[in-house]
Amino acid sequence: MNWTLEVVPVPVTDMDRAKKFYAEKAGFRVDLDDEVAPGMRIVQLTPPGSRCSIAMLEGMPAAPGTKTMAPGTLQGLQVCVTDIEAAREELVGRGVDASPIRHVGATGWEDGKGETWNSFMSFEDPDGNGWVVQEAPSELSER
Repeated sequence: MNWTLEVVPVPVTDMDRAKKFYAEKAGFRVDLDDEVAPGMRIVQLTPPGSRCSIAMLEGMPAAPGTKTMAPGTLQGLQVCVTDIEAAREELVGRGVDASPIRHVGATGWEDGKGETWNSFMSFEDPDGNGWVVQEAPSELSER
């Protein structure tokens, strides 16, 4: 039996502002924007080519046995691309404040691309939730 990661909740303060950021600036596809019950809204978006989506929830009670995250506390959510320079150019062109491309070197984080699997950049959504983008050597379907 496969256990597939398909939806990650992202805590935000303003659903419309976050939806606009992820759709227009980060380039995610809007899959769903629905009021599932009075006062309960779900916005679900998917990064290009991903099988895993993010969901932003408003007015929904926490699932039994779970805790809620405050907006801005989700950190290190990672996506992979095959061309980190093109990905950074696209994000910056859409108005995202993406970090420079860096890699892990002998002295820690160093500027510029590294070897295979060792090129990264980061960005934050308007609430401060932090994302990491890593360059992969090939598409997931080819690995």
